[in-house]
Amino acid sequence: MRLYVGPMDCFVVDVSPDGRVEIEGEEPRQPTLQERRAIIYAARGELGALTEALEILERDAARFPSS
Repeated sequence: MRLYVGPMDCFVVDVSPDGRVEIEGEEPRQPTLQERRAIIYAARGELGALTEALEILERDAARFPSS
């Protein structure tokens, strides 16, 4: 994973099951409430963009199957 979080000007590269985040170049740690909100906001934005891209590509793949 590589998620850019604008308000923090950093990339989140991993999130562990216990909620710790690993920011590129740092050790995993529990994010502050503000950091957590910024990460969630960035992740939801990327999820929406990725979902839209998948829908477009899948639709086009069905219309133009490869030979």
